[in-house]
Amino acid sequence: MLTHQFNPYSACTSILIGKNATADGSTMIGRNEDSRAAWAKKFVVHSHTEFDQPQTFKSTDQDHPFTMTLPKIRAKYTATPEWTPKYGLFEEDGINEHGVAMSATESAYCNARVLAADPYVQDGIGEEAMVTVTLPYIKSAREGVERLGQIVEEHGTYETNGILFSDDDEVWYMETGAGHYWVAQRIPDDAYAVVANQLAIQEVDYADHENFLYAKGIRDFVVDNQLASMANGLNFREVFGTADLSDLHYNTPRVWSGQQYFTPDVVQEPESFNLPFVQRANRLIHIDEAQHYLASHYEGTPFDPVGAGSDAEKHRYRPISLAKTQESHILQIRPDKPAGTRGIHWLAMGVAAESIYVPFYSNVETTPAAYQVATEKYDAHSAYWIFKLAGVLVDAHYHDLHSQLNDVQKETAIALGHHLIMTDQALTNVSATDLTATLTQANEQAAKIALTAVRDLSAELITQSTDLSPLNYQTDLNL
Repeated sequence: MLTHQFNPYSACTSILIGKNATADGSTMIGRNEDSRAAWAKKFVVHSHTEFDQPQTFKSTDQDHPFTMTLPKIRAKYTATPEWTPKYGLFEEDGINEHGVAMSATESAYCNARVLAADPYVQDGIGEEAMVTVTLPYIKSAREGVERLGQIVEEHGTYETNGILFSDDDEVWYMETGAGHYWVAQRIPDDAYAVVANQLAIQEVDYADHENFLYAKGIRDFVVDNQLASMANGLNFREVFGTADLSDLHYNTPRVWSGQQYFTPDVVQEPESFNLPFVQRANRLIHIDEAQHYLASHYEGTPFDPVGAGSDAEKHRYRPISLAKTQESHILQIRPDKPAGTRGIHWLAMGVAAESIYVPFYSNVETTPAAYQVATEKYDAHSAYWIFKLAGVLVDAHYHDLHSQLNDVQKETAIALGHHLIMTDQALTNVSATDLTATLTQANEQAAKIALTAVRDLSAELITQSTDLSPLNYQTDLNL
């Protein structure tokens, strides 16, 4: 994510996993939304709405006044908008009523040669609007790529982004480059990909329409502007992307870390520009392993910022999970479950390493009340701030307190996993008319499990921290 007037080196990490690469046959897409250390998020559901006339979307971002006409029918979908719409909605991620998931965006960078030939469009579409104008109007992952691609071609874009789509069958990764051009690749069913703020897609096969989609005229654009000969096809990463010093420390190590975790037998270097986009794991991937990756920070290596490496090593590479994460999500579509229960919106508010992934069914009437509260400053009734408080308390005395956080995370993950299993089983006896209400209540219970655990943890951390003051003094009680 790259938002507002913030540091341009504050951005996201993504993961995409095909259905035959997961342990349960589900598709998964996930991302850490990174922007500011204190920038609250909400979790909401927009109802299915049918308007009499086509609607008009107008961005609230005054620097980029994007506007477009929307269809009359808007499907129900979940989303995580920001606490204020002042700089744009930034709905970021969700699952719609048709079982399509979308996460936007993975901020990336386009090189100067390409931008000179096709500059950004200041009133074009950007990250803040992409979910809002795409997700409610699509019925498959492929259709999501096609719709957003058409918008980019027609309206232009003011930034370079990667966008994730999935349904119960396919997983797609789309990248925009320059003002009007884009490509997309289907992640093979038996593969995964991890992406970290670089254009990632490599060779584009123009003849393979089952696995590649792209903007009209992109081949002529590349040749006419002498960006590449095209004799050997188009390597989108090489032609449109960047390969500079900041990539070596900010981006590529996160991709290396993910590929080392899922495919440890492959020998690679963290500062390599040749890491493949598509990779195969040495095992079937479970949901908790995808969560582990997004919550990781080079544990077990000298590069862990809270590890045992030297100061230079601990600050050499930008970690995956960091203080500027607003929320982390994994959107799981489970094809083996009955219609209406397949979409699980796993959501960890705040810093993933110090938070808890809560499984929320997407086919619901509303979201838990605490997840609808998002404020500029701390609010004890806000799920975002409840999780952030626990993290801040641990950070103040990290090596004294982080083990307690880890214990609570493990215990709560077990409780939430059991809750999901038991709910799935109970749903076999629920009628179609009662399904949405039942799932809504299940989400309430999941939120209660997580929030109670974190509130109790914070109370314990505050109590213990009273004796960790630098003004403390060990007194001889015999005096």
